[in-house]
Amino acid sequence: MNIVTDIILPIALAFIMFSLGLGLTIADFSRILLKPKEFFVGFFSQILILPLVALILVLIWPLSPEIAIGVMIIAAAPGGATSNILTSFAKGDVALSISLTAVISILSVISIPLVLSFSLSILGSDYFSDVSLLEVALRMFIIVTVPVILGMVCSNFLSSFKNIAKNISTVLFFLVLLGAILAERENVVSYFAQAGLITLVLNVSMMIIAYYLSKSFISDSSQQRAIQLECGLQNGTLAIVVANLFFEGGVYLIPAATYSLIMYATALPYIYYLRRD
Repeated sequence: MNIVTDIILPIALAFIMFSLGLGLTIADFSRILLKPKEFFVGFFSQILILPLVALILVLIWPLSPEIAIGVMIIAAAPGGATSNILTSFAKGDVALSISLTAVISILSVISIPLVLSFSLSILGSDYFSDVSLLEVALRMFIIVTVPVILGMVCSNFLSSFKNIAKNISTVLFFLVLLGAILAERENVVSYFAQAGLITLVLNVSMMIIAYYLSKSFISDSSQQRAIQLECGLQNGTLAIVVANLFFEGGVYLIPAATYSLIMYATALPYIYYLRRD
């Protein structure tokens, strides 16, 4: 047993999801009924368009099978919790961002296995032929959904711990990212050369698509910004854990690592630009 990948990484992800739950309320879910169009534009963009764009890219891009699968893993991941903070910096609709993060994160126990199963069949991989989708969903439910629910249940009497938990989650995210890179340090330059450009193209393409799609259906600029950032900032920690749990890490997690770095490099200048308005 590899203690880091089999125990420490899932625990780190569970804590990150627990801290997400601490900041959620029932209103974050019921808000969908008040702004259904805005929510579903963001939901549709992230849960369907993002994986589709990624699949098109890996089909036309000369990639190794491991890198291609890694790209699909990060594309299937939900938005990261940091998207809520960066949406606030960008003067976006934080409530909408939180609702999208909450719902898509909980549904990821279903969406990630389905997206990976479909994309792997298109890519010609038979990985899931020996693995039950129910088994994958159950393991994800334990490390993703259960901690979120526990966080919501405990939020009232752990209210003073919320900010501390967010800070710990941020540190854990960077430690997971650093650990993923160091684990492959001998090949990291080669892997980044293989995965860096396609993850950059995926990130920028999705931000552009979300920009025009949100402007086409939504008039409020703050909601447009929330959707754009939610579609560009993925949960890199979850993607790295999925790569380790179900694909034995290694090359599979490199796209998640490169994307996790690139998304900040593209989002922060864009946020600076938005704040000038």
